[in-house]
Amino acid sequence: MFRRREAVPFSFVADSDRFRSNVTPPPSTRATVPELLGRSLVGLTVVAGLVGSLLLGIPALDSEQSPAHGKQSEASQGR
Repeated sequence: MFRRREAVPFSFVADSDRFRSNVTPPPSTRATVPELLGRSLVGLTVVAGLVGSLLLGIPALDSEQSPAHGKQSEASQGR
């Protein structure tokens, strides 16, 4: 069903290092101060979210505390 692609001639593969492009890419632009501040603000927000989730999540994962929902309620004591 699927046709195989044509094989590349060996001479083309052997001579491929001679065919280099003489087009240079455009120089990269430096980030401006507002862009740098925005990136650092996003990074700090992500780090603060991870730290906050750890601070809130670690006490919930603590297995040494007795479960509070295992106690009987006052309504079930009279039965």
